[in-house]
Parts: sequence; structure tokens; C-alpha cells
Amino acid sequence: MPKAVRATAAYAALNAAHEVGDYWVQRDAEAGAKGGRGAEGRAACARHVASYTATQAVALAAADRALGLRLHWGWAAAGLAVSAVTHYAADRSGGRWQEEGPSTRLVRFARRTGHKKWLKRDPGAGPLLDQAWHKGWIAVAAVVAAGGGW
Repeated sequence: MPKAVRATAAYAALNAAHEVGDYWVQRDAEAGAKGGRGAEGRAACARHVASYTATQAVALAAADRALGLRLHWGWAAAGLAVSAVTHYAADRSGGRWQEEGPSTRLVRFARRTGHKKWLKRDPGAGPLLDQAWHKGWIAVAAVVAAGGGW
């Protein structure tokens, strides 16, 4: 099976699981605390990312089995790791997109790339940037899961 087909199917599975993991599986306690400062915020984010990644793993395994993708477990695990690490990096910014002064790396990156006024003016800007970040990295994760390489 061509790698492009495997990557496309992996993207569909990972993206669908992203929605389920972020909105159905995530507990309200983690959703509210994952962007918080200190150990409590980091722990809440880690718990969310663990359940999110498990959801993606189940979806990827189901797609592999149902569609006969023949994914290699090492590449699939690497793709899930890409998704997990980048998801954690973004979700630490939860609730902090409109902060003034020092903030998370992703909030600072958004400001430096020309989004400072949008973040200040529109309370929906941060969540949109968050989701765009996730979807972009899910595409990378799918290519990795399909067998790596560019």
C-alpha cells in the first residue's frame, strides 16, 4: 500500500480521535486546570494528554486493522509521540491566550508572529490558533505513523 494512502488514513483516524479526545474524553477538571501555572497545571495537562493519546492510539489501531494499512508499530508510536508532545505544548496555554506580559512559549510565539492584536481583541483567537496548531501537527504525526520520511 502506498505511503500516501497510509498517511491519509492515519490523518483521518488521528484527526477524528483528536476531536473525541479533546471534547468527549477530556474531563472538565483537566480542561479547566491544564493551562494553570505550577505542578498542578502540568499534571492536569499530562493527564489530559495521556487520555488524548490513548484515544488516538485506539483510533489508529482500529483504522490499521479495518483498512489493512499494515502500519509498523514503531512508526505508529513515533507518530503518536509527535501528537502527544505538541498537544501538551499547546494545551499548557489553555486560558492564557489573552495574558499580558510573560506567558507560555506558544502564546509568545503567536505574539511574535503577528497575532498579538488579534489575541487581545478576540477571545476566540487563542482557541482557533490552538486548534490550527493541533491540526498541523496531526498531519505531521500521520506522515510519521505511515512510515516516516518526507
